Amino acid sequence: MEQNRLRLPAFLAKVGARLPEPFVSLHFVAGLEVARLMHWLNPPEELEGKVFLIRVEDLGVASRFRVMAGRFRPCMGQDEDLSLSACAADFLVMMQGEMDADTLFFQRRLRISGDTELGLVVKNWLDTEERPAWLRRLAGALLPG
Repeated sequence: MEQNRLRLPAFLAKVGARLPEPFVSLHFVAGLEVARLMHWLNPPEELEGKVFLIRVEDLGVASRFRVMAGRFRPCMGQDEDLSLSACAADFLVMMQGEMDADTLFFQRRLRISGDTELGLVVKNWLDTEERPAWLRRLAGALLPG
């Protein structure tokens, strides 16, 4: 399985690391909000007021956001309650529903830090959230093999 993982050029992480987190967060949160408005991704109540950090390691980017009134909002300079870090390919297989967060975590491909109970809420939410067919196809098209 390891040989089938998407490998991004190393220079992308160097470029991504130069992008300001607020810039990345605005774009990332815009995508989350579109998904929410289309009823593809609805945050559970337990996420209300919590701050999250998503780091895509091989792209060198990070996005910090919170859930407020059931909506995703960028936030800057606040400590996160929960942090998730992985490479782009691993986030894609999780989005596609081909691999769950537990598997990625135990294979040390997904790093989680912060509030453990909140991590379980997010994991269960993502594992049960129905993915639209086009998202599964898109993620599948981006992954080799």
